[in-house]
Amino acid sequence: MNTRTLVSGLALLAVSGAAQAQQIYLCVNAEGRKELTDTRKGSHCKPLDLPGASIPAPAGAARRSAAPSAAPAVAPSNFPRVDSAEQKARDADRRAILTDELNTENRKLADLRKEFNNGEPERRADERNAAKYQERVAGLKDSIARAEQNVEALKRELSNIK
Repeated sequence: MNTRTLVSGLALLAVSGAAQAQQIYLCVNAEGRKELTDTRKGSHCKPLDLPGASIPAPAGAARRSAAPSAAPAVAPSNFPRVDSAEQKARDADRRAILTDELNTENRKLADLRKEFNNGEPERRADERNAAKYQERVAGLKDSIARAEQNVEALKRELSNIK
């Protein structure tokens, strides 16, 4: 880190007055790398005297403290609108795509369940040791659970289409 970067970092910290004031440390490691931090990481860290310096609050903190009863945003009058027929066509396309995906996922789930064979899939030639077989059985269980979740998610999406 060069001096210019260090100075600009200190300037940013000094200017930001969004949160409570905390101590800022300049840490220089054995390789000579400099780091600004709000926690003392060892004897190689020296506190800086920066009047008015503070650490800014995380970006999400301001949003979380905003009133939850804020009015919903209203679209401007020149916001592009889609006519009813176009929206129905889009919804029909979306429904067709989701239905295809649901059918594909259902076929995949059926194939996985068939291979799983109620927890006793047939051993393959390369699965002479039990650990390898158990690993494949566990993988099949995970794949079945994931496929079931996908099917449920696709059904929810289909039910949300108007």
